Amino acid sequence: MPPMNKYKLTIAYDGTAYSGWQIQPNAVSIQELLEKALSTILRTPTAVASSGRTDAGVHARGQVAHFIYEGTLDLFRLQLSLNGLLPPDIRILSVETAALDFHARYSALSKEYHYHLHLDRTTDPFKRLYAYHDYSPLDLDKMKIAASCFVGTHDFTTFANEGSKGSAAKNPIRTITRLELCREPGGVRLEFEGNGFLYKMVRNITGTLLDVARGKIEPASIPQLFEARDRTIASPAAPARGLFLMKVNY
Repeated sequence: MPPMNKYKLTIAYDGTAYSGWQIQPNAVSIQELLEKALSTILRTPTAVASSGRTDAGVHARGQVAHFIYEGTLDLFRLQLSLNGLLPPDIRILSVETAALDFHARYSALSKEYHYHLHLDRTTDPFKRLYAYHDYSPLDLDKMKIAASCFVGTHDFTTFANEGSKGSAAKNPIRTITRLELCREPGGVRLEFEGNGFLYKMVRNITGTLLDVARGKIEPASIPQLFEARDRTIASPAAPARGLFLMKVNY
């Protein structure tokens, strides 16, 4: 019998044209296209599990997934074959052999996300799909103060769009170890790092930070939002196009 092996994929994608990572019944997803390509190359139905789903329109520079295959594969050749079958806005950055107990989601120690804000007066046509352009005057000092309130271990129910059936209902406690504002040409990049993120949590936090910077919310009121445990009292989610899954740490 051929040996059973597990393989780890690192994937980059432009999420603009897709319904997100996860397979959807009536829309095209990254997972669907990757599973089709793998199944074609390996000549057997092949499922992939990822570090977590990304929403429609969200991008990734370092998504991680794994699959199991009964046999030994030429990793370089597999990478070339996958990139030959996948559309040009999805790319396999690396293929590695993984331990059999490795799991793309459950073995992860932390994740890093970046959210890009374009703040120039005129929209940059080369950033319009990869950053949120905010025209209003923003107080970035207030935003930085408010960002510090999210660092630490908290109940993030107020910042999760999951209702009564999602992971927030089971365990809304997450730890953000870093939330930094970094200047970049034409705007600001918010860098998030934490042990896990609930559905739309990064975008909801970003939306709230934007309202702080617009003067609609005071930084001192952030603890009250946590205490309320009510999604309806926080700001709307920031648009998907500015968000990138950068790295999964193991």
